[in-house]
Amino acid sequence: MSNERFIPPSQLIINSDNSAFHIHLKPDQLKDKIIMVGDPGRVAMVASYFDEIEYEVSSREFHAIGGKYKGKELMCISHGIGADNIEIVMTELDALANIDFQTRRVKDKHRTLEIVRIGTSGSLQYELKIGDFVIAEKGMGFDGILNFYADRDKVCDLEFEKEFCRSVDWNQLWATPYVVDADKNLVDRIGENDMFKGYTIASVGFYAPQGREVRLKLKDPDLVAKIEKFRFQGRPITNFEMESACLQGLAKLLGHKAMTVCCIIAQRREEDANTDYKPSVEKLVKTVLERI
Repeated sequence: MSNERFIPPSQLIINSDNSAFHIHLKPDQLKDKIIMVGDPGRVAMVASYFDEIEYEVSSREFHAIGGKYKGKELMCISHGIGADNIEIVMTELDALANIDFQTRRVKDKHRTLEIVRIGTSGSLQYELKIGDFVIAEKGMGFDGILNFYADRDKVCDLEFEKEFCRSVDWNQLWATPYVVDADKNLVDRIGENDMFKGYTIASVGFYAPQGREVRLKLKDPDLVAKIEKFRFQGRPITNFEMESACLQGLAKLLGHKAMTVCCIIAQRREEDANTDYKPSVEKLVKTVLERI
């Protein structure tokens, strides 16, 4: 990306108070270490462990609190549900880091952000139980967002994509899946040796795209069963969620480090779920805060 290009207001909207359009954060509020969560209400829970709170900003589903934890400067921001929201948050966080809001040009020196998304997920394999923590070592996006960006092939696992589509007989009416690795250093540091490392599907929806049938029939009722049986280099798809692939893909394209770690709250193969998962998520939050 050239720093010579002027980015017009129609391409990057900046509010009158010099904040990013959707997330309402200003450049001087950005922290290099970022925890992302889906639920705006969960931001306060994460920040309750901070030793110091410097600011709190809220706009729609985007809620951010910045501060310090054991001497580390960090922030927590919510993104709502789905990859479309991830694209908004990632683009605007990167703009805060790497675009001069006064000149509307890319800064000469790149600033790298370190992002850990904490989420909840449904397990697709018997060995992953409710309450387990699983890292999306590879995130597979069903949303298609990364396919709109140039150079997506440079950050994607093309062999995985091809083998998956062939194996499950992927419907051509659906967006082409894309597969992106999480940042290895982050995975090793956050996961240490007590978290599962998996292949995670970031689905484009919660119901039909994840094989749930309520009143409407599914286009492919056997899709989830085919996903459960699929293996890439001997390893299975471990879990469903909705944001990991877009986060990891945009981070790689933009030059940031990102990963997703989820608490398993549903066991799809045993048709079991836990709605009282707050204690497990809090344990995961505390672990991430220590290791980020």
